[in-house]
Amino acid sequence: MTADVTIKDGARLTPHPLRAAVLGEVHARPFTPVQTPRRILHFAFDTAAADAARADRTALADFCARRGLEPLQPAAKQYRVTLDGPALRWEQHSEFTTYTWELPAEGETPFHPTAASLAEPMAWLPQPGPLLVALDLHLLAEDNKKIAFEWLFDRASLAVAENSDRQALFATDFQTDPAGFVRILVLDRGLGPERAGALVQRIVELETYRTLALLGLPEAQRLSPSISRIETRLAEVTEEMRGTEKLIDNHRLLDELTALAAELEAGAAASLFRFGASRAYNEIVQLRLQTIGERKVGGLPTWSSFLARRMSPAMRTCLTTKARQTNLSEKLARAANLLRTRVDVDIERQNRDLLKSMNERTRLQLRLQTTVEGLSVAAVSYYVVGLFGYLVKGLHDEGVPVDISLATALFVPVAVLAIWFVVRRIRRRNIAGC
Repeated sequence: MTADVTIKDGARLTPHPLRAAVLGEVHARPFTPVQTPRRILHFAFDTAAADAARADRTALADFCARRGLEPLQPAAKQYRVTLDGPALRWEQHSEFTTYTWELPAEGETPFHPTAASLAEPMAWLPQPGPLLVALDLHLLAEDNKKIAFEWLFDRASLAVAENSDRQALFATDFQTDPAGFVRILVLDRGLGPERAGALVQRIVELETYRTLALLGLPEAQRLSPSISRIETRLAEVTEEMRGTEKLIDNHRLLDELTALAAELEAGAAASLFRFGASRAYNEIVQLRLQTIGERKVGGLPTWSSFLARRMSPAMRTCLTTKARQTNLSEKLARAANLLRTRVDVDIERQNRDLLKSMNERTRLQLRLQTTVEGLSVAAVSYYVVGLFGYLVKGLHDEGVPVDISLATALFVPVAVLAIWFVVRRIRRRNIAGC
């Protein structure tokens, strides 16, 4: 499909790079007409693992090339081909891949022959990943035949409904048969191939997305004990915070809160995609049920009522678990911030006391330094005066008329003042250098 637009004189308008992809998405999965009677075997495989989807695409392309079939396009997400009898519809999604085989129905007895005896085409290709869905859908004409659903399905979980205009009836018990297939019976009351194909595809998608939506429940059950333990420990730590005053105790509690927050965030990060996907898949299930437009048949539950009773609690569990994670994360953050504030205040108090102690120590050092400087001036002055005395005595011995005692006595204050001045100048210069 081209995304170019031609106007007058053959001129073309430059399209947006994604215009073709956006327009093509509306027609990405068209309904395929289905003739009644028909047997549909549908498989969905988990291909979220690294390179699983790419390996599956390569295997399918090789399969088509070996049989001389229409080649699989490199960027194709859907592919349909008719083989010798069965028709294959392949679809690749973000985390799963589906194989749908359309087989001619043999006879008018529901689910005969068994799905296991008809599933040989699936063995022609390597399994792309773990199996999620195995569905056996039998489309039959009603022809005013009375079918005893209780003989085909488990009465305790039987769900039956008609579509909006009563042109089809569909029933299942959502349980697996001995071969592992979930069986769905669709009775055609005059749908026609196009409408039959649309109904069959919606039912197949409903069962596929129902299974995928419930994948979030085991994840919620796995995380629930850890979340409960963290909630309990948070309450205990919060209570301990009321009685702690020492910095070492606050540090210990803060470290424990940090470890609890890390454990919680690890679980939340691991389950973020699964819970979001479950919510999205559940919405698709509800949309498919609304599109079909169910009508009640006798006193039997419809698919909507059955799934609401069984699926809704599972979906609420997933939503509640996610809400608990979010709420608990906020509580842990508040408690950690409170403890961090107390730790910061304690550290500031310690720093203040340390600065006060340092100031007192500096004051003592200054007094000691002043005392030492006084002693130094006295000691140096003593030696300088002594040297001056030797000088005067030498002059006196050489005949210079000078009084040794008087000259030495007069030199003492001069020496002391000069040395004091020099020491003071040196100290000021050192202080200015710092």
